[in-house]
Amino acid sequence: MKKGDFIWGGIFLMFCIGLIIPSTREAFITFTSDHKLIGGFLKFSVLASMGDLLARRVGSGEWTFPSYFIMRALVWGVLGVLITIIFTIYPNGVIKAQAIHMLPFDGVKFWFAFLTAALMNATFAPTFMYTHRISDTYLDMKSEGVKDITLTKVVKRIDTAGFVTFVVMKTIPFFWIPAHTLTFLLPSEYRILAAALLSIALGLILTISKKKQSKIA
Repeated sequence: MKKGDFIWGGIFLMFCIGLIIPSTREAFITFTSDHKLIGGFLKFSVLASMGDLLARRVGSGEWTFPSYFIMRALVWGVLGVLITIIFTIYPNGVIKAQAIHMLPFDGVKFWFAFLTAALMNATFAPTFMYTHRISDTYLDMKSEGVKDITLTKVVKRIDTAGFVTFVVMKTIPFFWIPAHTLTFLLPSEYRILAAALLSIALGLILTISKKKQSKIA
């Protein structure tokens, strides 16, 4: 165990305790419900960045801040805003489609959650994760001093085949759809928080994917 393990664990534990204590939990839920986009930004910029740090710890065995850490946190925040919007569009779209019998099992909570998770991960998730891979790769190249970085150069650096075979074909059906099914079974005010906590897992998944890519290279 390293000192950083206790610091990271302590911060995460304090956050969890804050959610357990009724007064702080209600204040947190009220604020993020009244200011949904700001709440989404804050949840993802903080929790997903903690996930990035944990992923680097798992990947390298050391606690190190990634280059352009603040920029990466801001990217996570912007993605959190987008996810907050998506977490409104997809559930309501599924409810509407079930009501007009375009989708089955109208009124059955489990199937609402499963269909929402399945449709969201089959359509939005690959684009979302690949876009995030592009931003991460761009910042990696920038930190390496690569000159004249273009989108073409960034995309060529990404192991797209590995991304599809591992992230899309394996993590989406076997992790993300089940995880988000559970998320959409929660009351709506807790879903974005659950998604932000799952972003810690996303950081680990993307790190594993990058390690596979580097080994192949």
